[in-house]
Amino acid sequence: MKTSNHQTVFYQQIYQLVRKIPPGQVATYGQIAELLGRPRHARQIGYALYQVAPGSDIPWQRVVNAQGMISHSPQRQGSDDLQRILLEQEGITFNSQDKLDLRRYRWQPDLLE
Repeated sequence: MKTSNHQTVFYQQIYQLVRKIPPGQVATYGQIAELLGRPRHARQIGYALYQVAPGSDIPWQRVVNAQGMISHSPQRQGSDDLQRILLEQEGITFNSQDKLDLRRYRWQPDLLE
């Protein structure tokens, strides 16, 4: 996939912000987009995180959809299950509808950083 320099810079901003999400907390794709000043770019956040290797220092697993669920995709070849496993290892629990409680686990960054 060919990427522009502008897209590469945006992806690096995404990765830098996602690295700040502490263990045991999550953000939504839309929240990341908003924090980066790019509202309505949640899908692009998803595309950027999809490209992160599971062993990376970018905690991609800590970003979920606005319903507090893992966004499943057959293209991920099993990493949907890995995302849940990694979140559970951080102490995040899911209910019987496979949702996590965003009121409990949503990251509230210090905007003065």
